[in-house]
Amino acid sequence: MTILNMLPLQGDEKERFEALAPEADHIYAGRRSVTPEQLARAEVILGWPRARDLCHAANLKWLHSLWAGTDEYTAPGILPEGVRLTSSAGTNARSVAEHMLASLLALFRQLPLCQDQQRAHLWREMKEMRTLLNAQVLVVGAGHVGSVFAGMCQGLGAHTTGLKRTVRGDIPGFDQVRPISELDILLPEADVVALTLPQTPETIGLMNRERIGLMKEGAVLLSAGRGTALDQKALAQALQEGRLWGAALDVTDPEPLPEDHFLWDTPRLLLTPHVAGGMRLELTRSNCIELALENLRRYFNGEALKNRVQ
Repeated sequence: MTILNMLPLQGDEKERFEALAPEADHIYAGRRSVTPEQLARAEVILGWPRARDLCHAANLKWLHSLWAGTDEYTAPGILPEGVRLTSSAGTNARSVAEHMLASLLALFRQLPLCQDQQRAHLWREMKEMRTLLNAQVLVVGAGHVGSVFAGMCQGLGAHTTGLKRTVRGDIPGFDQVRPISELDILLPEADVVALTLPQTPETIGLMNRERIGLMKEGAVLLSAGRGTALDQKALAQALQEGRLWGAALDVTDPEPLPEDHFLWDTPRLLLTPHVAGGMRLELTRSNCIELALENLRRYFNGEALKNRVQ
């Protein structure tokens, strides 16, 4: 069998993969350098192939994606029938959660405004700031990222509630976990609303104008899942009218934002260019490699694969 490895390997990591499958033919290629012939030979692909290139992967049986999101591969006709698909969900949870917490605290302490004043050479004191102590934090999407972020907020004295489509028990970081069907009931109570949702038909437009209108006056909204979950025009209006303390978006729709997009000039808004996750931390990269190694071991032993998508 042939294993096509497109992961960002370092050091002795090639040898570790080869030791797990000494009888296999191991091919190493990048997203842009991989050839149709290499794809055609592969029974297993580990990494981030372009979806359009998978038309060549006629012998593929299992694709392990480098990223948590796999929607580019789940569209009809992308993967051959019966191919197993796994994700790297959870490997960047620490990175994204830290970014969300940093953004939230920056808004609470009005640091973006301080920087604006610094650039304008203005010395003006802030009249009001916020704290996470005793704040009600509502995380919409209580998965890996949401759990880590909620735990960080708990550590600073916040009360945390997580929302999931199906509640099966307690989740670390949350004081309580409730079904996402209760979103409208819980929104008016939350000081912080954090969106950590994947893109699915159910999540597109979930945080619409009506739900933004339900948010507590002076609340903060964070979005670090997919930009399609949020009505950006409604958010901009709420910020312009001063109904919300602020918002931080690491994801938008579209990406990248056009130069003339209204979000650039929206007050009380902190924008970052989808940099919360990715391979910017060595911790994330090494987590991805360890997960791929574990799943490859499971594949050869006939065990259930972690993070099975389909």
